[in-house]
Amino acid sequence: HGPDELLSSGSTNKPFTMNDSTPATDNGSDKKKFKGDRSPCSPSRVLRLRQIPSDVTEAEVISLGLPFGKVTNLLILKRKSQAFLEMVSEEAAISMVNYYTSTTPYLRSQPIHIQYSIHRELKTDNLPNQDRVQAALEALNAKQSESLAVTSAFAAEGGPLPGQGSVLRIIVENLFYPVTLEVLYQIFSEFGSVLKIITFTKYNQFQVLLQYADPMNAYYAKMALDGKSIYAACCTLRIDFSKLTNLNVKYNNDKSRDFTRFDLPSGDGQPPLEPCVTTVFGTQNVIFPSYAGVTGFAPVMSFAQGAVTTSSTSGQITVPGVTGVPGNSVLLVSNLNPEAITPHGLFILFGVYGDVHRVKIMFKKKESALVQMADATQAQLAISHLNGQRLYGRVLRATLSKYQTVQLPREGQENEGLTKDYSNSPLHRFKNSGSKNLQNVFPPSATLHLSNIPPSVTVDDLKNLFASTGSAVKAFRFFQKDCKMALIQLGSVEEAVHALIELHNHDLGENHHLRVSFSKSTI
Repeated sequence: HGPDELLSSGSTNKPFTMNDSTPATDNGSDKKKFKGDRSPCSPSRVLRLRQIPSDVTEAEVISLGLPFGKVTNLLILKRKSQAFLEMVSEEAAISMVNYYTSTTPYLRSQPIHIQYSIHRELKTDNLPNQDRVQAALEALNAKQSESLAVTSAFAAEGGPLPGQGSVLRIIVENLFYPVTLEVLYQIFSEFGSVLKIITFTKYNQFQVLLQYADPMNAYYAKMALDGKSIYAACCTLRIDFSKLTNLNVKYNNDKSRDFTRFDLPSGDGQPPLEPCVTTVFGTQNVIFPSYAGVTGFAPVMSFAQGAVTTSSTSGQITVPGVTGVPGNSVLLVSNLNPEAITPHGLFILFGVYGDVHRVKIMFKKKESALVQMADATQAQLAISHLNGQRLYGRVLRATLSKYQTVQLPREGQENEGLTKDYSNSPLHRFKNSGSKNLQNVFPPSATLHLSNIPPSVTVDDLKNLFASTGSAVKAFRFFQKDCKMALIQLGSVEEAVHALIELHNHDLGENHHLRVSFSKSTI
C-alpha cells in the first residue's frame, strides 16, 4: 500500500508500521473512529493531526511540533487529510496537546485538530518519500536546536526572555529591490502558520506587521531572521515583537492579506481574491527575480529543496523549492482607461522605475497593454510600486507577461499608433550606470520632486502649470540651496500621477525641460 492508504485499525501499543495498516473501507467504521475532537486514548509521543490541507508540506507540519521539542518522525496521509507526528518524548507530546487544546493550530489558513495516537512509535522506513521527510526533519530540528541554544543563553545570563506575542514588526532596510507580500509569506511561513500580513510605509521605511498562529513560531522566526538580508547587501530584516496582539485586516490585496478569510474585499472595487490565490504561496507559486540585468548583483535566494536556512557568516536567507528562471522584462498592464491612456503615458509613468523600451496597447482590448522594460529588475520594481495604483479613475494591475518581448508591427500592418518603440529615447532615466536616479526611486506620492527649473520661472508659474492639469496645489517650496529644484504637493496621489505623466519633460523655455519624479518628502 502507498502512504495515502495507510491507517491502522484498532487500539494497540505497538509501533505503527506498514504491516499494521489496512486500506480505508467504506463500512462507516472510519467515520465513527474520527468522530469527536477528544483524545481517544492515553498520552503517546505519536500525535494524530486531522483535517490537514492536501497541499501541506512536510516542513509546515513539523513546525507545529518544534516549539515543544524535537520531532523524530512524520507520516502524512494526504488522501485521508491526516498526519502522524512523532515527538522525541511523551512529555513533549503532552505539552503540545495541552497547548493546542486552548489555541487552535492552523496549517495554510485551515484549522486542524490534534490528539494522541493509539500508536507509540512510527516505523516508516519502507515507505516512499521518506528521504524527503528525513531531510526536512534534519533541517528543521537543527534550526530548533539553534533557537533553544539562544533561549538557554538568555536563562544562563539571568535575563528575562524577550516579551513575545504572535505579532512581529519587521522593518526592511536598504530596500533596493521590491519585497512583496508573497516573498514575506514564503520566508516566514517556514517557521509556522502565518495568519495575517500588513505592509506599509512609515517614516520613509518599508514596514511589515506579521501575525503567527503561535507566539513560539514568532519567537523562532525572530531569532533566525533578524539581521538577515533577503538579497545580497540589501533588503535587510530588522525584527521586533509588536505591542499588538491581533491584526485587523480590512482588505485582501497586494498590501495586506488575512489568510483565514477569503471573503474580504480588495478595497478598490475588485472582487475578493480567490481562495486558491490567497491560500497558496507555496514553492511553485512564487518566483523570486533573478535580477540578471544588474552588474555585480547576485540573488541570495537558494533554489534548492529544503527548509529556509540562514548563514551566520553571510547573513543571507535561503528559501526552498523555488526554481530559478531567466527574468522576464515584459509586463502585462490591465484595467486601463481606454479613453485616457496612451503609449506615451505608460512610457512616462513606468519610466519612473526603469527604462521602457517598447509599449503596446492591445488593438482589440485597449484596457490592456504590454510594457517592455530594460531588464527583469526594473520590471519587478515597476510591479512593486505601480500595481494597485489608481490611474485615470481605475485601479491599474501590473504583472509579468508570458511574452519575452513586445513585437513591433510589420510594415503596412494596422496599428493606429498603439505600439511604440522607445529603445533610443533620450528620456530614459537610468541609462547611465551609477546615475543618482537609482538612489531616488520612491512609490507614487502626492508630493512631486521638480528639477531643471530655469531662473526665470516663478512659484506662480509652476503652480498655474500644475493647476492646468486639473490638480489642486496644496503646497509648494523651492529648495533653499538650489532654486533649480522644488517640491509641489497636490491634492492626491492620483492627481500627482496624472501630473507627472502630463508634465515630465515639459518645455519651460530657455532650453530647460522640466523633470518630475515622486518624492519621499512632504511639505
